[in-house]
Amino acid sequence: MFLTHKAPQLLWPRGDEKDWAYLLGVLCSIPLDWYSRRFVETNVTYFLLNQFPVPRPPRSNKSWQRTVELAERLAAADKRFGTWAKAVGVEYGALQDDEKQDMIAELDAVVALLCGLTEEQLAHIFETFHEGWNYEPRMQAVLKHYRHIRS
Repeated sequence: MFLTHKAPQLLWPRGDEKDWAYLLGVLCSIPLDWYSRRFVETNVTYFLLNQFPVPRPPRSNKSWQRTVELAERLAAADKRFGTWAKAVGVEYGALQDDEKQDMIAELDAVVALLCGLTEEQLAHIFETFHEGWNYEPRMQAVLKHYRHIRS
């Protein structure tokens, strides 16, 4: 297989399914998406990918653990993900839309806390994420989780 600079792949010399789920959760969060959009125009190169600020708390950190749970549950949409879901310790299957949206909001909040973001910085991310989108409902859902986790 030949890969170019514009086709980065992640290799796992160590780690397990929980590590994969953690990274998936961080990469799929609004905070990291917002950050990446500041530098990425058309594709993610190795140089850019290596610069992404992925928090690295210990596995014993409750926010690390919750990121793993949320990311895996959101990703495990059907039985194709059963083995991975079992390795992480979550169920698989379709989620109701409101449950799914709530889990996405919680994931954004947990990652924001892992990144050390303040409530004002998190609000700024939503306000500047994409011109013209109705961010208020999602931002309020994320801030609700953020405040609850912080307290």
